[in-house]
Amino acid sequence: MKYKYIPRDISWLSFNERVFQEATDKTVPLIERMKFLGIFSSNLDEFFRVRVATLSRLAEVKKGVSEFIGEDPAKLLKLIHKKVLGQQEELENVYKAIVDELATHKIFLVDEKNLNKEQSAFVLKYFHESVLPTLAPVMIETAPNFPYLNDKAIYFAVKLWRKGEVKKGMKYALIHIPTDVLPRFVVLPKQGETRYIILLDNVIRFCLNEVFAVLEVDKAEAYTIKLTRDAELDIDQDLSKSIVEKIEKSVKDRKKGDPVRMVYDRDIPKDLLQFIMKKIKMKRAITLIPGGRYHNFRDFINFPSVGNRELLYHYPAPLPHPELSKARSLFSVIKKKDILLCYPYQSFNHIIDLLREASIDPKVTSIKMTLYRLAKKSSIAYILANALKNGKSVTVVVELQARFDEEANIFWANQLKEEGAEVIYGISGLKVHSKLLLINREENGEIVTYGHVGTGNFNEDTARLYSDCTLLTSDKRITGEISKVFNFYSNNFKIGHYEHLLVSPFFMRKKFIKFINKEIKHAEAGKEAYIILKLNSIVDTELVKKLYQASQAGVKIKLIVRSSCSVIPGIKGLSENIEAISIVDKYLEHSRILVFCNGGDERIYLTSADWMYRNLDLRNEIAVPIYDKKIREKLKKILDIQLHDNTKARLLNETQDNHYKLALPGVKKVRAQDDIYNYFKGRLIAHKPK
Repeated sequence: MKYKYIPRDISWLSFNERVFQEATDKTVPLIERMKFLGIFSSNLDEFFRVRVATLSRLAEVKKGVSEFIGEDPAKLLKLIHKKVLGQQEELENVYKAIVDELATHKIFLVDEKNLNKEQSAFVLKYFHESVLPTLAPVMIETAPNFPYLNDKAIYFAVKLWRKGEVKKGMKYALIHIPTDVLPRFVVLPKQGETRYIILLDNVIRFCLNEVFAVLEVDKAEAYTIKLTRDAELDIDQDLSKSIVEKIEKSVKDRKKGDPVRMVYDRDIPKDLLQFIMKKIKMKRAITLIPGGRYHNFRDFINFPSVGNRELLYHYPAPLPHPELSKARSLFSVIKKKDILLCYPYQSFNHIIDLLREASIDPKVTSIKMTLYRLAKKSSIAYILANALKNGKSVTVVVELQARFDEEANIFWANQLKEEGAEVIYGISGLKVHSKLLLINREENGEIVTYGHVGTGNFNEDTARLYSDCTLLTSDKRITGEISKVFNFYSNNFKIGHYEHLLVSPFFMRKKFIKFINKEIKHAEAGKEAYIILKLNSIVDTELVKKLYQASQAGVKIKLIVRSSCSVIPGIKGLSENIEAISIVDKYLEHSRILVFCNGGDERIYLTSADWMYRNLDLRNEIAVPIYDKKIREKLKKILDIQLHDNTKARLLNETQDNHYKLALPGVKKVRAQDDIYNYFKGRLIAHKPK
């Protein structure tokens, strides 16, 4: 049988459409809908910077590429271009609809043309005091060199002329809109219950003639343009340089990457657009997207929280863990039993508390952690520095190639190194993506080890918005093997042997294949056989093929996949035993939970790894088995709630139309993220038909 797959990049665009659906969903609070436009746009920016840039490189190679990646990159680029153009038009329509709806709540987005006298005075004052000092226009038709257009930035392409001298006196200029130092939105003085907001773009437009007053021009028009650049790092192979120097250079070079997309105001005069395109001197063909007046919609993630509270989501406070919150010592609790923490439903502060306790506890001798993405103002980094001051041995494995966090990770690595920590800069050729913590504590003459294995980063900021799970344990079966992983980080020749943890790139793929084969064997023998997978992405063709084979054998498979999913469920003779949903809601689904029936003796794992080639073969990832009976029940309950979601779940299928999985008549509505919170709070009502 011919196996069918949805290409990773096409599936990802379908995921981003689910994000876009949140902006169109009238049950979502209005300002949150505006923010989802920002998330959609931010996602698309990164998609072009990484995936489209990679496909563009591959399309140039041509020979052998289609066989290697399974798709023709040139054809994929055409499909992407077509889809993105449609999305751009739809985005502008939805934006206008949201703006109109905000007006019904007495919130108005005004531009430079409809300011009243008081607002004009306010904007003029704000412009002179805050905006003008940040502006540095470049007269591009006379400048010796065309200015470099930064990735992520937006610019005004400005056309200037005097009346009666359109051709002779015409000038072109470029202005960087300073959203890196000023907010994109300026909230104007309140008038009664009515709120007014103006974009920074329009503040500059309002005062555009003043910017160029010295030129004595009569007319100035500004049109927004935005360039997206290739963000893949080219790591320098110079052996004389340290890994830190190589990454720092690569990050700087990234900012000068080749353009892959240009978005522009479709009303821009042709002569001005052609002039800019000629000056940019692109090395390869890029995606040109005519758009509306505003670009960089990712700034709309920070749309002002004005108006009634009903216009915003209510984010309930994270719940304290009932046992950790009452304990004088967290070690005493973890020593007795394994602990599960699920964010953002439960508080990430327990991890900070555990580290703080470890930093001052005289019995603690050492702390080891993997650091992938830390918060901007990381309490964890400060606590580790404090542990060093208290005489603890601290080892941190800092992944310098955590995409778009390289500079921050270099900063924290240097800070901790200066304090005396042993800093391991990842592993050459292998990205460290595991979420591990190991604390050694001397108790009654022996060393007791406490471990952490999680699905998400040690980041208190993202823990408020990402759903993740963490296991805290003193089980020697687990902590002993976590110790082996840290030995591998210190000495890459010590791979180690693992009976409990699944470790990539060494054993994880083989283990997953073994688990699926066992389900196939049981199904063929007429025994109960099932698999439940909750992951961010499932695109690895070998594992997708194994899932198809399991389905054909009669294994019941249920998938909860947030992002890319190459599996096509429900195809007769291929995947009729596979069901797949995707949940997009106010929290980003990030936890990875795996369940294999295993003949009735279920295998349940938490893991940092998605089912992608890069995770299984090019990264160090960890999957931890869950042995504690109550924790297993909790994880199964979380999965059960999500599988019953009939509010925010979308059905994944071959047509990728993202239809909502709606409640049937007489069936209670289930919104998984709300119900999981209520489950942890102890007040979940069972979802049963009336």
